[in-house]
Amino acid sequence: MSDNESRTGISGLERRSLRVRFPLGVLSVVAMIALVLAGAGPVFILAKWAVSTTQDIIADPFGWWTHGIQWHNVSNAWSAVGIGRYLVHTLWVVLGSVGAGLFVSLTGAYTIAILRPRYAKVLNAAVLATLFVPGVISLIPLYLTILDVPLVGANLLNNYLAAWLPFGAHAFYMLIVIRFFQTLPAEVFEAAKVDGAGPVRTFVSIVLPMSRPVIAVVSLFMVVASWKDFLWPLLVLQAEPVRPLSVALAQLADKTEASVLMASMFIAVIVPVALFLVFQRHFLRSAGQAGAIKG
Repeated sequence: MSDNESRTGISGLERRSLRVRFPLGVLSVVAMIALVLAGAGPVFILAKWAVSTTQDIIADPFGWWTHGIQWHNVSNAWSAVGIGRYLVHTLWVVLGSVGAGLFVSLTGAYTIAILRPRYAKVLNAAVLATLFVPGVISLIPLYLTILDVPLVGANLLNNYLAAWLPFGAHAFYMLIVIRFFQTLPAEVFEAAKVDGAGPVRTFVSIVLPMSRPVIAVVSLFMVVASWKDFLWPLLVLQAEPVRPLSVALAQLADKTEASVLMASMFIAVIVPVALFLVFQRHFLRSAGQAGAIKG
């Protein structure tokens, strides 16, 4: 029995039968079309609105271009609305958030899964417990903390640190890294200990190079989460010099023409999609390696 047959309830003989092969093929095509429409359909519609006139968007949103394709909407969004400036702000937010998240996730997972101090189980339980706390509940205490950081007494409002630091304390990413670290061969760390490598040297020279797959996967999750985050940046990054794209679009909605606003939204959507398409091989290969159990 082949590997494909072992994963289904349909044998190879049944697959060769027209009564089974035809309905199965039709079902596969229908499922594929449904997935494409659900996943890429909104992006295609937004792309159509991005090069349409405001009249066409309002009168016939799903029709063809009655008044022609308006390519200048994209250039107007870039120059008049200033989407390029907000994109730079968003990139700073994303880079800092990913950096803080990776630092906390990797070092915390290394402590719990590799170093394993006596209180490792307590730390692991505490990390798991934070997953059951809704983010809305911690929103007000976190905001008050940003207004007056303990011990430091600084106000981080309209400062990129206000978006970077809270993003690092996310238990979901740390748990992914912990599970990956637990699959790493213990013999490697025992050999490093015999050779005299300390915890820091082991982390930098052994753990990080072996963790490239999970770092790529977690980084992708962090980039998507940080890019589309709206509520927290709306609270702490309202000033023009630090305002990210998600906040800017919401504030420009009432004073920007609909066609230009759709073009701005399309730019905001297409940038992360394009990045994923460019690096999809690396991400998918890393996801497969991160999910594999290492012996």
